[in-house]
Amino acid sequence: MDTSNDARRTAGHTPAKGSRLRRIAMIVVFDVAAPLAAYSLLRSAGTTAVTALLLSGVFPALGVTFGVVRNRRLDVVGALVLAGIVVGTVLGLVSHSAGLLLVEGSVPTAVFGVACLGSLRAGRPLMFSFALEFTGPDTAKGREMTGLWQYEGYRRVLRVITAVWGAGFLLEAALRVVIVYNTSTGTALASSKVTPFLCAAILSTWTVAYGARHKKKGASPDNPLVATGGQAVADDSAATSH
Repeated sequence: MDTSNDARRTAGHTPAKGSRLRRIAMIVVFDVAAPLAAYSLLRSAGTTAVTALLLSGVFPALGVTFGVVRNRRLDVVGALVLAGIVVGTVLGLVSHSAGLLLVEGSVPTAVFGVACLGSLRAGRPLMFSFALEFTGPDTAKGREMTGLWQYEGYRRVLRVITAVWGAGFLLEAALRVVIVYNTSTGTALASSKVTPFLCAAILSTWTVAYGARHKKKGASPDNPLVATGGQAVADDSAATSH
């Protein structure tokens, strides 16, 4: 038994797993639990719906800030979240409309969906770039993904994945708008926190299954291994979904 290889694999996976769990925990606390709890407490204290929504938005901003401090950089998702919070705050202060403030949360989602679809005409689709950044271009898996990009089959699969995620983000944004204007403010807020994770889970499950199905076709130059890229896309998007 090659225990040295096992040790290296364990050492390589444990930090990555721990980092992923910390990221998920940060999202659950700052993007879901804290805003919902703050909104409920503030409304119980007699504040208006708009004020409660604005103040509860502080927690997602803190989550992004902690991520910037920890990673020493602001990624695209974090930038979209902060931009959405700033725009929403301005809209809320100007319009005093809880519905408009909640609808604003769909804007970054829609922008990301459009960006995914628009990137299909670029050199590399956006979801591939995100997956590569999440995996690490200098890691063994990252180098494998970069090397596989030379194959047309691999590029085609990643473009399909990007197209599906782009369409999924646009549908999610539309669904959130419908919910905002057809339910109470509290229900719409709770939905806006849960819906992104539900959509990400559905899309991630499809991505992994799609990659695995193409993997079974073989690893020849015409049908290269795509499960690596598909799994990375799913992990990245599920972990960073807001």
